[in-house]
Amino acid sequence: MSENLSHPIFSIIRDLAKKEQVSCFVIGGYVRDRIMGRPLKDDIDILVLGSGIDFAAKLGEKLHTNVAVYKSFGTAMLNFQGLHVEFVGARKESYRRESRKPIVEDGTLEDDQNRRDFTINAMAYSLNEVNYGELIDPFDGVADIQNQLIKTPLEPGITFSDDPLRMMRAIRFATQLNFRIDSAALNAIAEHADRIKIISKERVIDELNKIILAKKPSIGFKYLFDTGVLELIFPAMHQLYGVDYVDGKGHKDNFYHTLEVLDNVAEMSDDLWLRWAAIMHDIAKPATKRFDKKVGWTFHGHEDKGAKMVPKLFAELKLPLHEKMKFVQKLVALHLRPIVLAKDIVTDSAVRRLLFEAGDDIDALMMLCHADVTTKNDFKKKKYRENFDLVKQKLKDVEERDQIRNWQPPIDGDDIMKMFGIGPGRHVGIIKNAIREAILEGEIPNARKEALQFMLEKGKNLGLEVVGQV
Repeated sequence: MSENLSHPIFSIIRDLAKKEQVSCFVIGGYVRDRIMGRPLKDDIDILVLGSGIDFAAKLGEKLHTNVAVYKSFGTAMLNFQGLHVEFVGARKESYRRESRKPIVEDGTLEDDQNRRDFTINAMAYSLNEVNYGELIDPFDGVADIQNQLIKTPLEPGITFSDDPLRMMRAIRFATQLNFRIDSAALNAIAEHADRIKIISKERVIDELNKIILAKKPSIGFKYLFDTGVLELIFPAMHQLYGVDYVDGKGHKDNFYHTLEVLDNVAEMSDDLWLRWAAIMHDIAKPATKRFDKKVGWTFHGHEDKGAKMVPKLFAELKLPLHEKMKFVQKLVALHLRPIVLAKDIVTDSAVRRLLFEAGDDIDALMMLCHADVTTKNDFKKKKYRENFDLVKQKLKDVEERDQIRNWQPPIDGDDIMKMFGIGPGRHVGIIKNAIREAILEGEIPNARKEALQFMLEKGKNLGLEVVGQV
């Protein structure tokens, strides 16, 4: 088994452990990924039977490298040949009902493995001379890997009640690895879902983002929904679920439609924020749902209302409120526009307006809209996709000719004020808007000479006199 410990850090730890007469083990993700044949990450967890901080300090001296100590967590970390190596003393833990901060005591290897979250993360390789490289797998984690199963070492109710974040970690690992969650563990998550409330929103969103970044995020969201966790951490998304019927007319289930769109986006892009745009694109449908006897169910204005909801939802979820939020907000607001273009005859004017409003985010918007076609009717899907290809080509042609993306008008407010000798006010806004509309409608080219001439004519119509030049 020593071939699993080929990196020199392991033999160095073995030799120091012998000298200091302590026992050391590599545990957790490194062991799991090694057994699964997954690409190895650059971080390794070392378990020390004793003080992990003291052992790390002595290893740091030996390697002539700095050691970062985190006393409140009882851990220490150093870097060696591209690896981040973290040391922790073996411990056993108990929890208070109202907190996820544990009462920690020194423990044995068995104690430490008992407190691990899942069997696949409780395996260890010995770094001790007597049995160097031996796999220590008390909960049969290897079998669970073979069976693609997420299980807890102890009774799952104890595991999840003690540390409720583990409920989301179970769902996250199941999503990332495409494993099933053991039925007993799944029932325990549903039973203890309410405990997620004691976890900080920052830690919850960190796990949720990892689920969203998985190859097929819908796996995780279905688990979150089925266990009741989603309703607690993201009620606005939970409210998308369900179908109403009036006079025998129903609408699609917007929750499962959203998951389809999210998976479609995930096949095309690893961008977390584009995936968030997929999650949010129909978020206002419950609030805008109406039944019309002639046309059935409608969701008029859900794109505008959804865009207005994005900042508040980002704030509630503890997501960033800077340009990433604005990117999501823009895509939610515009997500119907290319679909409308794909249904109709595409005019240069409509394409200019879309380019003007989307700017550099036009490619992401088109990706979202492509993903939004989830109809099961193959003919409709083929027709939409073909029309999208036409829209994409039109976007490219108009952009190359008119240079509208991230457009800055060839005439600004200062030009208007100088030309007509006026100050800031209504007339300046009227002329600026008229120039913009004329360019977007194709009445004049996106060029300064033609825009100046148009400005003179518009000013004359408003009763303004030319007093200067620009």
